[in-house]
Amino acid sequence: MRCIIVDDQLFAVGILENHLQHFPEITLAYAGTDIYEALYIIETTAIDLVFLDIQMPTMSGLEFMKRCKNRCKFIFTTAYPKYAIDGYEHDIVDFLLKPITLDRFKKSIAKFHQFNKLAGSENMPLETGHILIKGDAKQKYFKVKLQDIYYVKGLDNYIRIYTTTGSIITYMNLKDLISQLPADNFCRIHRSYIVSLRHITYVEKSLVKISTDTIPIGSSYKKAFFQNFQKSPQSRNIE
Repeated sequence: MRCIIVDDQLFAVGILENHLQHFPEITLAYAGTDIYEALYIIETTAIDLVFLDIQMPTMSGLEFMKRCKNRCKFIFTTAYPKYAIDGYEHDIVDFLLKPITLDRFKKSIAKFHQFNKLAGSENMPLETGHILIKGDAKQKYFKVKLQDIYYVKGLDNYIRIYTTTGSIITYMNLKDLISQLPADNFCRIHRSYIVSLRHITYVEKSLVKISTDTIPIGSSYKKAFFQNFQKSPQSRNIE
């Protein structure tokens, strides 16, 4: 697990660095006052957790978090209790009020680990024929029937799941989702698409038709797709 510390006061950075020494499972990728350097690191490498001062001179912590686009989780740090409400409204892991003691820091790390466990179960199969998907708002979830899924489109750090009743956007990637779907009915056919074989109406050259949408088949996925598709009842619709 990798984290960074961002604070406009070096002594505050040093306190958190010292606290982190008690957690060997956490690798510190950056600790400093340069908020733009921290943003660059988050945008170009995998970071799991950010300890972020909510009030800084060049950019507020809330603005910084928005720019990160849900790439990582946040624990806010500040000397001003009035900012706590703002932080929790944005679904942060925890809010640490300075001066931050080691005992309070340990509780915050424990909360982060618990947060990760809950997140890991959010998009797992709920029961036969269903998955549970986190929605676009705090503590909002959708129970999605597998038989209702038409296809899934990757959107940077998000995916959009198209179903018979509409579409759902969630923070997830295609690789994680495909590992949770039954291989006999779902197939990745492009770097940006997963399709439900049962909903394919026809296949023509490098395209598949599902409902009213036409979806491309990527060249590197074509062989595996046709092998799976030919085993399904829908294969009779190939033109």
